[in-house]
Amino acid sequence: MMLLSAVVFIQDKKFFSSAPKEAQALIRPRTEELFHGARTMGWVLMVISILTIMGVGVVSIWDGFREGYTFAKFFTRFLIIFTVYKAYDMIFIDWFLLCRFRFFQHFYPEVESVFDGRKYGFNLKSQLLKLLVIFPAASALAAWVCTIV
Repeated sequence: MMLLSAVVFIQDKKFFSSAPKEAQALIRPRTEELFHGARTMGWVLMVISILTIMGVGVVSIWDGFREGYTFAKFFTRFLIIFTVYKAYDMIFIDWFLLCRFRFFQHFYPEVESVFDGRKYGFNLKSQLLKLLVIFPAASALAAWVCTIV
Protein backbone atom coordinates (compact mmCIF):
# COMPACT_ATOMS: atom_id res chain seq x y z
CA MET A 1 0.00 0.00 0.00
CA MET A 2 2.93 2.34 0.70
CA LEU A 3 4.39 1.72 -2.74
CA LEU A 4 1.03 2.34 -4.37
CA SER A 5 0.44 5.54 -2.45
CA ALA A 6 3.96 6.91 -3.09
CA VAL A 7 4.33 5.97 -6.76
CA VAL A 8 0.80 6.40 -8.05
CA PHE A 9 -0.89 9.01 -5.90
CA ILE A 10 1.64 11.20 -4.05
CA GLN A 11 4.30 11.08 -6.80
CA ASP A 12 7.00 12.82 -4.76
CA LYS A 13 10.61 12.00 -5.62
CA LYS A 14 11.65 11.97 -1.94
CA PHE A 15 9.85 8.61 -1.53
CA PHE A 16 12.12 6.98 -4.12
CA SER A 17 15.36 7.11 -2.14
CA SER A 18 15.78 3.33 -2.44
CA ALA A 19 15.61 3.53 -6.24
CA PRO A 20 18.92 3.38 -8.13
CA LYS A 21 20.76 6.70 -8.38
CA GLU A 22 20.51 6.50 -12.18
CA ALA A 23 16.73 6.29 -11.96
CA GLN A 24 16.51 9.07 -9.37
CA ALA A 25 18.44 11.35 -11.71
CA LEU A 26 15.95 10.72 -14.53
CA ILE A 27 12.71 11.10 -12.56
CA ARG A 28 10.89 14.27 -13.52
CA PRO A 29 8.99 16.06 -10.75
CA ARG A 30 5.22 15.66 -11.04
CA THR A 31 3.55 19.00 -10.37
CA GLU A 32 0.06 17.96 -11.44
CA GLU A 33 -1.94 15.34 -9.63
CA LEU A 34 -2.94 12.19 -11.47
CA PHE A 35 -6.53 13.24 -10.72
CA HIS A 36 -8.13 15.71 -8.33
CA GLY A 37 -7.52 14.48 -4.77
CA ALA A 38 -4.88 11.88 -5.73
CA ARG A 39 -2.25 13.22 -3.35
CA THR A 40 -4.75 13.38 -0.49
CA MET A 41 -5.76 9.80 -1.22
CA GLY A 42 -2.09 8.83 -1.31
CA TRP A 43 -1.37 10.40 2.07
CA VAL A 44 -4.42 8.70 3.60
CA LEU A 45 -3.19 5.34 2.27
CA MET A 46 0.32 6.10 3.55
CA VAL A 47 -0.98 6.83 7.06
CA ILE A 48 -3.12 3.66 6.99
CA SER A 49 -0.02 1.68 5.95
CA ILE A 50 2.09 3.10 8.76
CA LEU A 51 -0.67 2.50 11.32
CA THR A 52 -1.06 -1.07 10.09
CA ILE A 53 2.67 -1.75 10.49
CA MET A 54 2.62 -0.23 13.96
CA GLY A 55 -0.50 -2.28 14.77
CA VAL A 56 1.28 -5.51 13.88
CA GLY A 57 4.03 -4.59 16.33
CA VAL A 58 1.65 -3.60 19.11
CA VAL A 59 -0.56 -6.68 18.75
CA SER A 60 2.40 -9.07 18.52
CA ILE A 61 3.99 -7.59 21.65
CA TRP A 62 0.73 -7.39 23.59
CA ASP A 63 -0.17 -10.99 22.72
CA GLY A 64 3.31 -12.11 23.74
CA PHE A 65 2.91 -10.45 27.14
CA ARG A 66 -0.55 -11.96 27.52
CA GLU A 67 0.75 -15.46 26.67
CA GLY A 68 3.84 -15.12 28.87
CA TYR A 69 6.35 -15.40 26.04
CA THR A 70 9.98 -16.12 26.75
CA PHE A 71 12.89 -14.52 24.91
CA ALA A 72 12.95 -17.43 22.42
CA LYS A 73 9.24 -17.12 21.63
CA PHE A 74 9.42 -13.34 21.18
CA PHE A 75 12.55 -13.70 19.05
CA THR A 76 10.91 -16.33 16.86
CA ARG A 77 7.76 -14.24 16.47
CA PHE A 78 9.69 -11.10 15.49
CA LEU A 79 11.98 -13.03 13.16
CA ILE A 80 8.99 -14.60 11.39
CA ILE A 81 7.29 -11.22 11.00
CA PHE A 82 10.44 -9.60 9.61
CA THR A 83 11.25 -12.57 7.34
CA VAL A 84 7.76 -12.72 5.86
CA TYR A 85 7.82 -8.95 5.32
CA LYS A 86 11.24 -9.05 3.62
CA ALA A 87 10.38 -12.11 1.51
CA TYR A 88 7.21 -10.38 0.31
CA ASP A 89 9.19 -7.23 -0.42
CA MET A 90 11.88 -9.09 -2.36
CA ILE A 91 9.61 -11.44 -4.30
CA PHE A 92 6.44 -9.47 -4.93
CA ILE A 93 7.60 -5.86 -4.98
CA ASP A 94 11.17 -6.04 -6.29
CA TRP A 95 10.95 -9.02 -8.60
CA PHE A 96 7.31 -9.11 -9.73
CA LEU A 97 6.04 -5.53 -9.58
CA LEU A 98 9.23 -3.70 -10.54
CA CYS A 99 10.95 -6.15 -12.89
CA ARG A 100 8.22 -8.32 -14.39
CA PHE A 101 5.07 -6.21 -14.24
CA ARG A 102 7.01 -2.94 -14.80
CA PHE A 103 4.80 -1.05 -12.35
CA PHE A 104 7.23 1.79 -11.65
CA GLN A 105 8.08 2.24 -15.35
CA HIS A 106 4.40 2.63 -16.18
CA PHE A 107 4.13 5.75 -14.01
CA TYR A 108 7.69 6.98 -14.66
CA PRO A 109 8.49 6.00 -18.26
CA GLU A 110 11.61 8.18 -18.22
CA VAL A 111 13.41 5.50 -16.15
CA GLU A 112 12.75 2.73 -18.68
CA SER A 113 16.39 2.59 -19.82
CA VAL A 114 17.66 2.08 -16.27
CA PHE A 115 15.39 -0.89 -15.56
CA ASP A 116 15.61 -2.52 -19.00
CA GLY A 117 16.93 -6.06 -18.95
CA ARG A 118 16.95 -6.36 -15.18
CA LYS A 119 16.05 -9.79 -13.85
CA TYR A 120 15.93 -8.53 -10.27
CA GLY A 121 15.98 -5.17 -8.50
CA PHE A 122 19.10 -3.11 -7.87
CA ASN A 123 19.40 -3.56 -4.14
CA LEU A 124 19.77 -7.32 -3.66
CA LYS A 125 22.86 -6.87 -1.47
CA SER A 126 21.08 -4.50 0.96
CA GLN A 127 17.96 -6.69 0.94
CA LEU A 128 19.99 -9.76 1.90
CA LEU A 129 21.87 -7.76 4.54
CA LYS A 130 18.54 -6.82 6.13
CA LEU A 131 17.19 -10.36 5.87
CA LEU A 132 20.25 -12.17 7.21
CA VAL A 133 21.85 -9.67 9.63
CA ILE A 134 19.79 -6.61 10.53
CA PHE A 135 16.39 -8.25 11.05
CA PRO A 136 17.72 -11.12 13.23
CA ALA A 137 19.63 -8.54 15.32
CA ALA A 138 16.52 -6.32 15.59
CA SER A 139 14.44 -9.38 16.53
CA ALA A 140 16.90 -10.29 19.28
CA LEU A 141 16.96 -6.73 20.61
CA ALA A 142 13.16 -6.43 20.57
CA ALA A 143 12.79 -9.85 22.23
CA TRP A 144 15.30 -8.86 24.91
CA VAL A 145 13.45 -5.59 25.60
CA CYS A 146 10.11 -7.41 25.76
CA THR A 147 11.43 -9.96 28.24
CA ILE A 148 12.92 -7.41 30.63
CA VAL A 149 9.80 -5.21 30.67
